[in-house]
Amino acid sequence: MDVRTGFVVLFCLIGLTCADPVKFKDCGSSSGKVTVVDITPCTSQPCELHKGQSYSVNVTFNSGVVSQTSTAVVHGVIAGVPIPFPIPIEDGCKSGIQCPIQMKQQYHYLNSLPVKSEYPSIKLVVKWELKDDNKNDLFCINFPVQIVS
Repeated sequence: MDVRTGFVVLFCLIGLTCADPVKFKDCGSSSGKVTVVDITPCTSQPCELHKGQSYSVNVTFNSGVVSQTSTAVVHGVIAGVPIPFPIPIEDGCKSGIQCPIQMKQQYHYLNSLPVKSEYPSIKLVVKWELKDDNKNDLFCINFPVQIVS
C-alpha cells in the first residue's frame, strides 16, 4: 500500500470513530445548561438502538448551582406518555461527576442506556433528567431514538 492510500484509509477510519453530537432539545434545565450530548455508538439520527445492546450516553453541562447530590431520571416518551426507562446507575455522583457539584463548573455526565431485548421496535423520545438536591433539573434533555431488532 502506498502512502496516499494509507492516508485515505486513516481518514476514513477517523471519520467512522468521530460521531456527530446528538441533536437534542432542552426540556427545562433550570439549574444548568447542556452544551453537548454524545451517544456511542450512534451513526445516524435518530439514533438506532439495537435490542440487547447498551449505549454510552455522555452529557456535557455547566452547573448553575451548588448541589451535594445528583439523581438521574429517564423516561421513554411514546405518544406523549412518559414511561420509566431503567438505567444501571441513577446516582449522578457515580456517573463521572465528582460531587459536591459546584456552581459555574463544567461536568461530563456518563451513563449507559441498556436496550432490553423485550422492548418493542418503535420510534420514541428519550427524556433524560439529572436532578439536584432540590429536585430541580441540572439538565433535562429530549432526544429522538428508534429501537430496532
